[in-house]
Amino acid sequence: MSSTAGGLAAIDPGRSKCGLALADAAAAEVVEAGILPPDACLRQIQAWSQAGRCRTVLLGNGTGSGPWRRHLAEHPLAVIVVPEAGTTLAARQRFWQLEPPRGWRRLLPEGLRLPPRDLDDVVAQLLLERHLQCPLQRRHCRWLNGSGAAGPVA
Repeated sequence: MSSTAGGLAAIDPGRSKCGLALADAAAAEVVEAGILPPDACLRQIQAWSQAGRCRTVLLGNGTGSGPWRRHLAEHPLAVIVVPEAGTTLAARQRFWQLEPPRGWRRLLPEGLRLPPRDLDDVVAQLLLERHLQCPLQRRHCRWLNGSGAAGPVA
């Protein structure tokens, strides 16, 4: 797919926090993901772009996408606005596929399980998966923190 040349990222935009994921489409894998404040998210996308790791950004059309369209237009990136409908509920289910429940959570029916953290990064991953039309793994995913530094996902 031509839009994956040079890397493909997705943003679940928000006013106070954003989900962000960078995919290696050829390997069907998310290589970096995190939940960042908007300014740190933009800095991370700029860093990926300058390093040649990202050429295209999928932007969810939900809350806060308007300012993101303007910010991203200032950079040499292709931006594809994609629908976010249904991603919040789908992210809950996808979270448990990526991180199967452990301990007492395994005993709860799936509908009663609440993920132990925010899911904005999983929503960004869902945007990637919908666009690429295939599931993505997180075997070697690095977790981004608010400072822009990355570390392994726990």
